[in-house]
Amino acid sequence: MPNNNMRQIAFREALREAMNEEMRKDDRVFLMGEEVAEYNGAYKVSQGMLAEFGPKRVIDTPIAELGFTAIAVGAAQNGLRPIVEYMTWNFAVLALDQILNTASKMLAMSGGQVGCPIVFRGANGSAGQLGAQHSTAFESLYANIPGLKVISVSNPYDAKGLLKSAIIDNDPVVFMESEVMYGEKGEVPEEEYYIPIGKADIKRPGTDVTIVSFNKMMKVALGAAEELQKEGISAEVIDLRTIRPLDWQTIVESVKKTNRLVIVEEQWPFASVSSEITYRIQKEAFDYLDAPIRRITSADAPMHYAPNLVLGYLPDVPRTVKLVKEVMYLKK
Repeated sequence: MPNNNMRQIAFREALREAMNEEMRKDDRVFLMGEEVAEYNGAYKVSQGMLAEFGPKRVIDTPIAELGFTAIAVGAAQNGLRPIVEYMTWNFAVLALDQILNTASKMLAMSGGQVGCPIVFRGANGSAGQLGAQHSTAFESLYANIPGLKVISVSNPYDAKGLLKSAIIDNDPVVFMESEVMYGEKGEVPEEEYYIPIGKADIKRPGTDVTIVSFNKMMKVALGAAEELQKEGISAEVIDLRTIRPLDWQTIVESVKKTNRLVIVEEQWPFASVSSEITYRIQKEAFDYLDAPIRRITSADAPMHYAPNLVLGYLPDVPRTVKLVKEVMYLKK
């Protein structure tokens, strides 16, 4: 991470800077979605962009995800580079036909003749008491689709650098944020930078156990590492950042050092990101493991509205600490 000219900016500002910088460079890039223009974005990510770029490049859409996604995918296949904002990925399931059956497959179906350089971005996962239909995390679903790249970020620095890389990428990119992080601040350099897609980041070095996570569950992973440190346990914490392509090599190198792995994710457990990581690591690093790979996920159920059920549904620091102690064969 660059050290010079750092400033503290909000997550939403980092995303806005990424879009502004790329739109100033390339007039083929445009933003469309519900309330992105006149209202400055549902989460104020696109604040001021209509004034700078005008209504032909910052476009308000009807509440019709399948329809405006189809328009954007068609634009991408004809030489433009759209950014599609969804108010939440829970609503984007309505557009899955275009994302799955057109955007992800067109390069293969056309024999490499027609690409689809497009970014689908928006809030993902739960954001408190919003009920079951607004609280699903979708990384594993989209990462299961060949032809898509899937990014899921946890802080402003990574958000800006990876969104810029997503916008200039020639493949369709699914970019997942978190509604509860838009106002959180972090260090972002003033100078321009890009973060390569497909590279995990070691957020905290350690020697005793590897904890892997992504998106807002990184708070749980880092919080658990802090608590474990108080008991003399050194946890290495890895932020995946990109779900597809998955940087399992960084995890392997960490496991070779720590010999233990715990995965924290805001997903349903069946066929999740942790399932894929577990397969990869047991295949590539089985001889280095001193304990079974363990994970903590969301409950295998819809997330209900009641606050006690919300707390029980999501991974947390105490249960993660307990799991780490289990893989280290320590008393609970």
